[in-house]
Amino acid sequence: MIVANQITKSFGNLQVLKGVDLHVAKGEVVSIVGASGAGKTTLLQIMGTLSHQDGGTLTINNTEINKLNEKQLAHFRNQELGFVFQFHHLLPEFTALENVCLPAFIANKSKKETEKRAAELLDMLGLSDRLKHQPSELSGGEKQRVAVARALINNPSVIFADEPSGNLDSKNRNELHQLFFDLREQFGHTLVIVTHEESFAQQSDRILTIADGTILK
Repeated sequence: MIVANQITKSFGNLQVLKGVDLHVAKGEVVSIVGASGAGKTTLLQIMGTLSHQDGGTLTINNTEINKLNEKQLAHFRNQELGFVFQFHHLLPEFTALENVCLPAFIANKSKKETEKRAAELLDMLGLSDRLKHQPSELSGGEKQRVAVARALINNPSVIFADEPSGNLDSKNRNELHQLFFDLREQFGHTLVIVTHEESFAQQSDRILTIADGTILK
């Protein structure tokens, strides 16, 4: 599903990624771990097409990302990739249902079908009684589940998550971790997750440790 070859990235004189090679199979749950500043989030953002690498190649679902122009890249990202971040990034003026619908509306999908799909996802995530609630009316765990539903709305091939449970208490953290594995079982999603949670990483199919800008063998 993902093949990265010799990915490099620098910020000024600081080289953060120094020739990263990795592959992620379809349907695999992979955790990326490493010390703060090791380059985990930078690598995730490049794999998620949110940032451009300086060198190297990236292929996702048989698409060579380097060959896409900005318009094609935006379309690919919207259709093929889902994102869950440490901070939920929900729009405060919109309801839970509306927040979930946004990526599908950007893709010009039918309002009726999109709202139906969003309601089904929120119901699956235990939020059927929160559809009309705004983020300020939701708990931390509920907000993050809304963010997961938003990531799923376009049925992406890959879900990227960056410290998704970093701001949750232990109960909501464990529930969110289990949710990712449930999604893989139910929908066959490929998941790439940056995490400091050792117990969560140990449950994944594979752990990639990044140190000094490279993946440790």
